[in-house]
Amino acid sequence: MNIPKSKNPRIVIIGGGFAGVSLVKQFANKKVQVILLDKRNYHTFQPLLYQVSSSGLEPDSIAYPLRKIIKKHNNIFFRLAEVSSIDSVENQVITNIGSLSFDYLVIATGTKTNFFGNKAIEKNSMPMKSVPQALNIRSLILQNFEKAAIASSLDEREALLNFVIVGGGPTGVELAGAITELKNHILSRDYHDLNARDMQIHLLEGGSKLLPPMSEHASRKALEFLEKLGVIVHCNTFVKDYNGLIVSTNSDLILETETLIWAAGVTGNPIEGLRANVMVERVNRYRVNRYNQVEGYNNIFALGDIALMETERYPNGHPQVAQPAIQQGKLLGKNLMKLIEEKPLKKFEYKDKGSMATIGRNKAVVDLKAYKFAGFFAWFVWMFVHLMSLVGFRNRAVVFFNWTYNYINFDKATRLIIRPFSRLN
Repeated sequence: MNIPKSKNPRIVIIGGGFAGVSLVKQFANKKVQVILLDKRNYHTFQPLLYQVSSSGLEPDSIAYPLRKIIKKHNNIFFRLAEVSSIDSVENQVITNIGSLSFDYLVIATGTKTNFFGNKAIEKNSMPMKSVPQALNIRSLILQNFEKAAIASSLDEREALLNFVIVGGGPTGVELAGAITELKNHILSRDYHDLNARDMQIHLLEGGSKLLPPMSEHASRKALEFLEKLGVIVHCNTFVKDYNGLIVSTNSDLILETETLIWAAGVTGNPIEGLRANVMVERVNRYRVNRYNQVEGYNNIFALGDIALMETERYPNGHPQVAQPAIQQGKLLGKNLMKLIEEKPLKKFEYKDKGSMATIGRNKAVVDLKAYKFAGFFAWFVWMFVHLMSLVGFRNRAVVFFNWTYNYINFDKATRLIIRPFSRLN
């Protein structure tokens, strides 16, 4: 991999997500050699992926080059590589560009889409966990509009204009709201020969309420906002099968659609090589202690979504969202330096800063410890928090400009089919 030799301890970090980026920043100009590995050369701000898929933002406004993050630090290196396995005996990671030895290893590989073993859904649905997948959804939505404009029958047109989103968590709720805004503000403007009333957005949730991790107040207001926008919400509804056209569920509900977007859950994205007993198989997460050390290993750590740290407050591990990953990364950076200097380590304690979701223009819900609120102010808070959380001034400026333009003009400016989507791709 052409990594220079160093007398300093070598720390290898797998994954450039929230946890990996938070961690790597802690080692700037420290007496360690750090190698960051990722199969992509950019960090993705995943909370805004749904805006890429719904034509609100271009991908380069929510992605940031990993090399740019570390460019001023001579002790930190990046390699574009996909890790296939870990050799914990020889202290090596095996990748598609060669092997790399380590003194300390940090696994921050995040999650992948969970299809719960349903191969038909995996084959025919549209996941949204990465920038390429979000672009696929954007292309498919716009291609469906174009096909609907020349459809020869009402049934064909309705199948093209019906969108089914599975999963009533933040991703599903936010995406349903964004696609409905396409219907309400864009469809009749761009496609004069289509009737917006022919377009339906269905949101399916297996549980009894939307936004299961959030409060009853947030769930109730989210449902109210979505229904006001025109989204058809189905709770207590599981998808059993989808053949590319017909959605069958556990109830009598059968939907005809050419677009099913799967936002129904995630599972850990582990790497082969560690002992089987360190993995919690039902969620594919590594069991770690309060210092993020993988159980049974002194020099291998796991962070964020891939780590399951059991505490009194979180017996099933911390929520798989950005804040636990960021906070764990910051602390582990300090703890690794203490470990190298043979100083006592500090236990991780998660500080819950609250949760939020946006449903559309002037509509959002926010849960804080002391307050729960919804509507315009919640929407403003949501925008400010997400804007400030983006990596890089340029990204913040571009997103702010796009949001301002969209708000003033009731428009989504990136309605471009740059890379046509085909299920044969």
